[in-house]
Amino acid sequence: NFCFTMASAATLLTTMMLATIICCLIAASSAAVIFPQRTSSEAAVIEWGHSAIISALDGAVASFGPQTSQGANFEVETAPVLANPIDGVGRRKTDDTTNDLELPKLINADQVEGNMVIMTDAAGLSGVAMARIAKESGAAALMVVNTDQNAGDYIYSLEPENEEEAAYAEENVDIPVIMVSLQAGNVITTAMADDTTAAEVVNSGGSLPDRVRLYAGGDRPFFEDAVSKSPVVYLIHNMLTAEECDDLIVMAKGKYDPVDDSSGTNNYLENMMVSEKLGETLAKNIDRVTLWKGGIAGKVIKDIDERVSQVTGFPPEHFSDFQINKYEEGSSHEPHFDVNPTNGIMATITIFLNDVPQGSGGEFIYTNPDGGDEPVVITPTKGLAIVHHNTDEKYNFDQSTIHKEATLSGGIKYVAKKYVYLNPQPNHLRIVLPLMALPFGGKLPRLFITLQNALIEKYGSESAEVYFQKIVTMIPVLLLLGIASAVSTFVTNKLKGDGGEKKEEKEAEGKSKKSKSKSKKSD
Repeated sequence: NFCFTMASAATLLTTMMLATIICCLIAASSAAVIFPQRTSSEAAVIEWGHSAIISALDGAVASFGPQTSQGANFEVETAPVLANPIDGVGRRKTDDTTNDLELPKLINADQVEGNMVIMTDAAGLSGVAMARIAKESGAAALMVVNTDQNAGDYIYSLEPENEEEAAYAEENVDIPVIMVSLQAGNVITTAMADDTTAAEVVNSGGSLPDRVRLYAGGDRPFFEDAVSKSPVVYLIHNMLTAEECDDLIVMAKGKYDPVDDSSGTNNYLENMMVSEKLGETLAKNIDRVTLWKGGIAGKVIKDIDERVSQVTGFPPEHFSDFQINKYEEGSSHEPHFDVNPTNGIMATITIFLNDVPQGSGGEFIYTNPDGGDEPVVITPTKGLAIVHHNTDEKYNFDQSTIHKEATLSGGIKYVAKKYVYLNPQPNHLRIVLPLMALPFGGKLPRLFITLQNALIEKYGSESAEVYFQKIVTMIPVLLLLGIASAVSTFVTNKLKGDGGEKKEEKEAEGKSKKSKSKSKKSD
């Protein structure tokens, strides 16, 4: 029954080959860009200023030089100097056959000596070639500025381009070499400039800080650019420590509820919107709880919020409380947006609270960033934060922020989300509701969510928010009045009780005296 002619076999083989080619083409067209690409071992920080105002930039250390041989354990404090020529070459390289490792030292080598020289990669020199020029000019460190106009904040670790460069670097490069983005280069070269500073002064290095400190990033937070626009997406390594991740998991333990986004009922207070189609589930097998801590949070949450604010620049008054999500085998979240019609969300901060074994899925995916065909895929890494902006520069909703979470094929994944609202959050959300959630470990009673939904359904979102705020604000007042009334009643009853007891004691004492008097008369 399973016999084929030569012709039919050839046809089948051709069909299979065509199908394979088509599948390969589809896969190639949708090849993903995988993040994170940087590691803590290659992170560097450039810092200047005084104790009151500190400015800092992120850098990526090269794969050669002391920063690698010493495990990124380096530190240099010196003055920054612009190279002359700025790209290390200028007009001195007139013949393409000239060996980059034989280029002369910088024109301003006397100023560069003992300092950190700033050079651009505009001439196309390799990292090792620029390091050689800096070394020959007496520099204590080299900062290379990535001049790619389309790279945004993207930086990478410079590497030798061939065996000759690798051998030269191993033998001769003993100064730290780092790369910074074009934006970072503009920041440091204009650090001391104001509105009256002439362009000539900036271009000659006259607006650089007097001194900078260059050191290994270690476990400090540092950035990695993922998508420069549509939407803006960047990663922050080491946003949380391992201990802080574990603390959040413990805080949420025993408080989760299954996410049901097919019910048709939104949870505006906790940013849980239903899917657009009734009965359709986007969040599959996900458990979730919002930890209402707000302005009464303990040290762990306060320290995290302060660091998140310092690193991202978002004011903490605009933060939501942490939403903790638990994923188990089979969990996934289909493409969706982070929106809240009653409380506009400007940005979303997603933090992985544990590592997920390689090959177990659970990746965070931006399906169509910057209008391209290559999705951006971010693998779960403990303490790593993803920040994406839900609005554009005019605070209009950005539809390119659509994202999803791949199916988790094994293990457990914990994710913490913090939403950054367009407006500062009022006290009834930051103080009163956390107080109401306090007896339940930070989990808000469902009553408040039901109340807000009922008000929105009856009065609309704007009027409902006014009524909800008044009702919620009155609850502590009513509680205080109730407590005061109870205390007053208790004290009154206590006083009455004490008075009655004393009266009874006096009456008993009087009766006792009368009894003794009668006894004496009879004697």
